[in-house]
Amino acid sequence: MNDDGFDYDLVVVGGGPAGSTVATLVAMQGHRVLLLEKETFPRYQIGESLLPATIHGICRLTGVADEIARAGFPLKRGGTFRWGRNPEPWTFAFGISPKFASDGATAYQVERMKFDQILLDNARRKGVTVRERCAVVDVLEDGERVCGVRFDDEDGVRRELRSRYVVDASGHRSRIQNRVGGERHYPEFFRNLALFGYFEGGKRLPEPNSGNILAVAFPGGWFWYIPLSDSLTSVGAVLRPEALDRVRAGDRETVLRQLISECPMIAEYLAEATRVTSGPYGEVRIRKDYSYIRDTFTRPGMFLVGDAACFIDPVFSSGVHLATFSALLASRSINSRLAGELDEASVLAEFEARYRREYGLFHDFLVAFYDMQQDEDSYFWTAKRVSDDRVASDMQAFVQLVGGAGSDERAFVDADYYLRERKAAFQELADVVQGPVAEAGEDRNLLGASMLKEVLKEGVHVQTQAELGGNVDEQRPIRPGGLIPSDDGMRWRQSEPVAQAPGPAPQGPGA
Repeated sequence: MNDDGFDYDLVVVGGGPAGSTVATLVAMQGHRVLLLEKETFPRYQIGESLLPATIHGICRLTGVADEIARAGFPLKRGGTFRWGRNPEPWTFAFGISPKFASDGATAYQVERMKFDQILLDNARRKGVTVRERCAVVDVLEDGERVCGVRFDDEDGVRRELRSRYVVDASGHRSRIQNRVGGERHYPEFFRNLALFGYFEGGKRLPEPNSGNILAVAFPGGWFWYIPLSDSLTSVGAVLRPEALDRVRAGDRETVLRQLISECPMIAEYLAEATRVTSGPYGEVRIRKDYSYIRDTFTRPGMFLVGDAACFIDPVFSSGVHLATFSALLASRSINSRLAGELDEASVLAEFEARYRREYGLFHDFLVAFYDMQQDEDSYFWTAKRVSDDRVASDMQAFVQLVGGAGSDERAFVDADYYLRERKAAFQELADVVQGPVAEAGEDRNLLGASMLKEVLKEGVHVQTQAELGGNVDEQRPIRPGGLIPSDDGMRWRQSEPVAQAPGPAPQGPGA
């Protein structure tokens, strides 16, 4: 323990993309950071499709973008969908910013075992102390403040460490996420399950879209089809929870095969493929109830990032984006406090507001995207529309929960107003997807829809900062009295000058 009474400035729980990112960004500011991971890397993890802001924004800020580029992951220029009323597949490309019309408008499909290892090794190089096979079982408290963790070390010995801050990045199975208070809520609209496996020898989309994620709607739900290499493909069916009875009635392999046969396009792409039956990709897995959000993401001394805080349906590949984006937000808050630049209430509130806003934007976009599927004979899609009605009836609670999904404060207290305001945006997105194109195969301009512009807006800011080392476009607070990123993107700053400094960083009990 140091003279200040703390073993570390920050303890991060979990070594996935969220944990590695927040640990790296805080260590890069010269602070003492420990990362505790319960498993031994490399380890299996789902969630292989990335968005450009993660690669060209956050990974560039952490100094690992070039290494990822050399790793040989399949290049992803956008997404291809068999979705909506159009019977033919359609594609959109990531035209995120005119400033980065080439490299900045692409991402990767990654094997998470390899990708996560790269991020964790980079954290080590940047000064993070990483300890694997260490399972955190609880937090330490001093009154209302979290001041460290209790964990079982590599030898199974129970230990305690004190730290100024704790970040829970341990995912949806976190053992400590409830220590911030409140509950986890599962939006009815996205209460799905996924049955998925991995295949060798599957077909690829025609160039230049061979690396795209392919999402295909069918009566039972929708499939993802993600190329992880020239031959390896992740294939999963997203279904209503009631489908769990079907899985229980037969073995997973048989049910997955049956579902594939019910989706002609996926069946065609897998006609010459064989399922992987050994190693980390050899199991047919289930993930259920994977969309949720907690009442709160913070308490004094503690942040929840990534899946520990919330997760939203994966149709737009938002999982790793929300994880790394929330890690960036948390690192700005922690760095600002450790530098003694801002008060804790302000940085906690800024983190929470921005993370909830990003989640809310994806929520709205995905509700609209699901609503475009027109299949009256499908239980899955009919149930989506019915459950959308249930969400509407509970919209008051939802809006208060995400607090930031709308740009007008009236949305927080008037659910009907919120729905009326978003209806036009929903229709605008549908018009872009369902409208004609000049020629077959032409990319859909989803960026012509205001909803997608809003979804990608924060990512554009992060990419700009990472590429050019500062803000070239005007940054404004997202709420009255809110904060804005520093020019290097590593901390927060006041949008208007303040008369005096808020005082030093937390130094001891009750800080």
